Amino acid sequence: MNKSELVKTIAKKATITNVESEAVLKAFVHCIRESLKKGEKVQLVGFGSFTTVKRAARKGVNPKTKKPINIAAKKVAKFIPGKDLKDSVNKGK
Repeated sequence: MNKSELVKTIAKKATITNVESEAVLKAFVHCIRESLKKGEKVQLVGFGSFTTVKRAARKGVNPKTKKPINIAAKKVAKFIPGKDLKDSVNKGK
């Protein structure tokens, strides 16, 4: 499912217009992005949690030249599915 399909599905389920649905989706993504930038955890009970984790600096290999490179430390976004989501995916609810 891509973004436009998601917007249409949300609009249909919530009985709102596609324009309103897209605005809701944009606001949702913006709120999660801003919370993660601040280092906050976003928990949606039954769905999952969005959080950030720190990746340590490490050595890597440039696949084109096969030369060693240094990969800098950074923060990355991570999604951890909740129990209900895991169960529904695995049991096909």
